Amino acid sequence: MPLIVDVRDVDSIRKGVETTVETFGDIDIVVNNASAISMTGTLATDPKRYDLMHQVNGRGTFPTSQACIPHLRRSANPHVLMLSPPLDLSPHWFQGHVAYSIAKYNMSLCVLGMAEEFRNEGIAFNALWPRTAIATSAIEFALSGVHTLRFCRRPEIMADAAHRVFTKSAPDFTGQFLIDDTFLFEEGVTDFSTYSVKPGQPLMPDFFVPAASAPPPGVTLGTS
Repeated sequence: MPLIVDVRDVDSIRKGVETTVETFGDIDIVVNNASAISMTGTLATDPKRYDLMHQVNGRGTFPTSQACIPHLRRSANPHVLMLSPPLDLSPHWFQGHVAYSIAKYNMSLCVLGMAEEFRNEGIAFNALWPRTAIATSAIEFALSGVHTLRFCRRPEIMADAAHRVFTKSAPDFTGQFLIDDTFLFEEGVTDFSTYSVKPGQPLMPDFFVPAASAPPPGVTLGTS
């Protein structure tokens, strides 16, 4: 049941949640995936673009989660998943795109705080982030061209990782900042070639992945 929801508008969020509950009876899973991106430096970031990124990324995550929590409390295995990065405060991840980095990290800060706030209620809050660029229209736009997509993985790797998160026992699996292929490798996946847009092509690293997070065996990264 697709719904048009503007995560910048609290009334729009509430209507989406109410319609979902009326149709399906309740809510078990929330995925905060909506995001706005502008890889621009401080002087090149228009205030309107700054506001858009913060309204969609950080602020959108908060009221969306907030509106769903009363329903998640009734779920047998409630999960909230943010598609946001690990909280690595290395200056490298802010240089050149301060506004975007702050906006994405706001989503991750929601994971950090809400996981602890609702730990005793058994609602899981986790973050999932890709090691490599994912072949989406957002990446095509941000990197200016379809030719870069051959260095990417397909979105299915994120979908498979998210599904594995949702099958975990929520009270026992919360407050995690997961990298897609590392998590899948820990779950027993060993062949990652099927996720590549062009198998055998070196993969383009994504932003915000800590240097200490080594890729699984057989995964070859190019240069960012």
